[in-house]
Amino acid sequence: MAAPVLTAPGGLAWRDGKRYMWLTAIIVPLLAIVGYGLWHRTGVELHWWITPLFVFVLVPLLDMTTPPDPVNPPEEIRAALEADRYYRRCTYLYPPLAGVGLLLGASAWTNGDLSWSARIGVVVSVGTVTGVGITTAHELGHKRGIFERWLARLMLAPAAYGHFSVEHNRGHHVRVATAADPASARLGESFWRFWPRTVVGSLRSAWSLEAARLRLRGRRVWSVRNEVVLGWLLTAVLFLALAVEFGPAVLVFLVAQAAFGFTLLEGVNYIEHYGLARELTPSGRYEKVDPRHSWNSDAVISNLALYQLQRHSDHHANPTRRYQALRSFEASPQLPAGYATLLLAAYLPPVWFRVMDDRVVEHYGGDVSRANLHPARRAALLTRYRSPSGPPPSGTEVDGSPSRGGVRG
Repeated sequence: MAAPVLTAPGGLAWRDGKRYMWLTAIIVPLLAIVGYGLWHRTGVELHWWITPLFVFVLVPLLDMTTPPDPVNPPEEIRAALEADRYYRRCTYLYPPLAGVGLLLGASAWTNGDLSWSARIGVVVSVGTVTGVGITTAHELGHKRGIFERWLARLMLAPAAYGHFSVEHNRGHHVRVATAADPASARLGESFWRFWPRTVVGSLRSAWSLEAARLRLRGRRVWSVRNEVVLGWLLTAVLFLALAVEFGPAVLVFLVAQAAFGFTLLEGVNYIEHYGLARELTPSGRYEKVDPRHSWNSDAVISNLALYQLQRHSDHHANPTRRYQALRSFEASPQLPAGYATLLLAAYLPPVWFRVMDDRVVEHYGGDVSRANLHPARRAALLTRYRSPSGPPPSGTEVDGSPSRGGVRG
């Protein structure tokens, strides 16, 4: 079936050659469902590993063997492209399929007489579904429609990350590429040091932002009007309902898959802005976020699977722009591979540093002091790259803490 032709008011006609390929994302929850079905029918526990093999093996292989796609849809066609509800429906399919996968995983965990290796497979399979699902929630949560925002909340519940939308939309998008942002990784900071900083820091930030919003409106902080509290309640209701249905033992599975899922999300956060820094202007405010402050990739398959999250610079410049209309910019620093490939490197710090550190320094013309440096490795990095002595990066003191006044940009 050929994709329909979209027409701009001036008469320009354009066809999206990838229109039906945007359904790639729902392969992830579908494979978890298929894996359950094959295991249930054959008893072969290896079927639980179909989903992670697709995400962490097949997608990277396809990315590496498929030419990158830097082509942007014509800007004149944007209104028609974003008005086409087909693209929204592609995202709407993911949450219910993820819910089915979660239920099947819970059933197998409690009723399946699984070996320990199979239990790990169940956790990884379903955790991959909920982790990739956070990127779906990310796309939905940036939109203004009530239905899409509620779908985002429901998709975040299995991963116990209901605070994500608050912190991401109102925290990360303001403080991105500064030392004050818990979701912006610093040059020389391993993923395993970044993980506790971002998990705890993002939760604290979300609570602080939401409490300030409610107090400003004269409302109680502890109420269902609090988006963080609402997110906790949705997760609690979901986990309690599954515990009633399958027994308390299912809680071990639910917590484990949630931890795996949000660790995938934080791995993506780690990649997106690693080492990048915004500078302070003479006025004392941070420079405006632009394409230089996000790592990007035009890897085709992982972009299809993640709703073009890898065109991250345009997302930060235009948070409400729908995924099918996001653009690739020549000025954006480019990753050597897609997220699915680099996630594995991120979990292995020596590999990650070898792959990325020189790229960060090259992005800053050889002056490492302009990067967002991990305080514990600042001296070593300055020595290694022979950087001229300069001011701390992006509004930080030498010890890496935010300068007085915090983020003002």
